[in-house]
Amino acid sequence: MQACKPIAMFTSQAFCIPDTCLGPKPVLKPPHSARMCKPTSIDGRHDMAMTNPLQYVQQVRSEVAKVVWPTRREVALTTVMVFIMAALTAVFFAVIDIIIRFGLTSVLGFFGS
Repeated sequence: MQACKPIAMFTSQAFCIPDTCLGPKPVLKPPHSARMCKPTSIDGRHDMAMTNPLQYVQQVRSEVAKVVWPTRREVALTTVMVFIMAALTAVFFAVIDIIIRFGLTSVLGFFGS
């Protein structure tokens, strides 16, 4: 009986084929997500540096200070654009609804009488 070598190491099942069928040895790389995983502790939680509440608040404030907030004008223009797009969408679907209703009543009226 020929030896069996696994060809898929990162799946739930290992698939085996004889050495004669393998040809050159495949280069097996872990999936992208496996390379990006952070190490976990024994109980499954991620190992993170614990900081006290004061340090946490200081870090949050420093990160918030880095944010580029929109100006009042940008917020107003974006809000107006959202309302305009919502109104246009409502008009579009109202027109489509009228066209479908007209078509259905025409077809049903033609076959109904």
